[in-house]
Amino acid sequence: MSLLVVGLSHRSAPVSVLERAALSADAQTKLLHDTVAAEPATEASVLATCNRIELYADVDKFHAGVAELSTLLAQHSGVGLEELTPYLYVHYEDRAVHHLFSVACGLDSMVVGEGQILGQIKDSLARAQELHTAGKLLNDLFQQALRVGKRAHFETGIDRAGQSLVTFGLEQLATGIAVPAWARGKKALVIGAGSMSSLAAATLARAGVAEIVVANRTFDRAERLAEILVAADDNAVTARAVRMAAVPDELTRADVVVSCTGATGLVLTAESVAQAVEGRTGQPLVAETADTADTAVRTEIPQPAADENCPLDLAAAQPGFSVMGEAAVAGMDAATLEQHATWAAGGNTRTAGGRTPEADAELITALAATAATVGRIPERRRPEPVAERPAPAVFLLDLAMPRDIDAAVHRLAGVRLVDIESLAEASADAPMAADVDQVRRIVSDEVAAFGAAMRAAHITPTVVALRTMAADVVAAEVGRLHGRLPELDERQRGEIRQAVHRVVDKLLHAPTVRVKQLAAEPGGAGYADALRTLFDLDAETVTSVSRAEDSTETKDRPA
Repeated sequence: MSLLVVGLSHRSAPVSVLERAALSADAQTKLLHDTVAAEPATEASVLATCNRIELYADVDKFHAGVAELSTLLAQHSGVGLEELTPYLYVHYEDRAVHHLFSVACGLDSMVVGEGQILGQIKDSLARAQELHTAGKLLNDLFQQALRVGKRAHFETGIDRAGQSLVTFGLEQLATGIAVPAWARGKKALVIGAGSMSSLAAATLARAGVAEIVVANRTFDRAERLAEILVAADDNAVTARAVRMAAVPDELTRADVVVSCTGATGLVLTAESVAQAVEGRTGQPLVAETADTADTAVRTEIPQPAADENCPLDLAAAQPGFSVMGEAAVAGMDAATLEQHATWAAGGNTRTAGGRTPEADAELITALAATAATVGRIPERRRPEPVAERPAPAVFLLDLAMPRDIDAAVHRLAGVRLVDIESLAEASADAPMAADVDQVRRIVSDEVAAFGAAMRAAHITPTVVALRTMAADVVAAEVGRLHGRLPELDERQRGEIRQAVHRVVDKLLHAPTVRVKQLAAEPGGAGYADALRTLFDLDAETVTSVSRAEDSTETKDRPA
């Protein structure tokens, strides 16, 4: 059996694909059960975070394993296999081990060096253990990954290169101002009470916000988090819990909003944010149009025209976007785009910001050509650059995947939104610490050690079976000798028995030690087969030893 990982992350896929492929807790459970039920796999574990979805499995066939794991990921994520495949990566055996160890050290994170991934790996292992989908290989692998990650953070300065996604997100909101100076005295609304939301609340409390309001669908969890914040010794924040129904009212009071829930739909729409800020400022909120890149002109949020023949669902178009523009046609296939371009070229509608139907028709025609090549047009989330933006009245940080906050909020003047996509863009330019090279060396050393241990463990059942066979031969020969020489007393029988055992042990010692050393080296897996062939060992005996070791490993594993 061999380790295989199939997955996608912020390095291989756009955020729009990651968002659609996000797995709920129930979907992860079903994926694990279906994976171990599939023919190529015997063990499985899912590592799902806000910027990666990876399926680990112990498989007996590489190509069949890749095909099966890719298909299962597509089925349970709801993204078609043909669409998902270009974004998937595959790692096998030592490369798969290297990948997980790099992830555990924060080398593959959106923010290099962040330590929160260790908790997520721990949760992934705990879920697989609870569902009994993790056997010896994945238990050993994930536990070693946790140790490697802790070693990297303890022995190097990787923490200086990285930080949590929460801290990085708050720095992006503060735009050059130190987070404590920016946060001091502000009122914060935290939506969600999971691990990420709890980290955000604690970080804001330590940064000096005056008040934190926690909203969660399960009110008891919100209350518990609020109590923890108040009881903490390292902050003097006021905290209280509210129900989700109170979020619209709390939005009008909050300076900072952090949202990270498990919701499958939007928690905050652009309209709800606009209404909240209007209620806070008393001024109608405006949206930026494409023309503001040069003129900084702002118009009130336009409403799409209700044209019957338009192939675009105008009612679903987000306020603040041209119904003819790139954002409005996001996700359309090539044929629909061409139909829409023909309709737009007829001048059948009006657009926001003074753009002409002819200009939008040219844009849509170009998009149709792109869609014909890549399949679909991804959503455009970021606003056009503008000469001036008013100082934000509200700061929003969306750490959820799929998103909690409508991407159209990016275009609302007076609001600053930082989400997973904008964090990915910002982190691409983040400096790497010199300690990263040291962490890479640690990962390489640990991968070599893990591989050697796995290869050595692979031959252990064969060595045990060989020694068992030798002991049976000694017992049979000593018994035969006792039958032929009945006059020997017990002391003499004991001396003969010990002498034969010493001879066998000395004969087997050097070969078994050496074969373990050879088996631990790359390409050493064949030595177990050689031993079985040379000594005519029963394959079932070797298998029974392996099963006994696995059973002991499971029994002795700490809870």
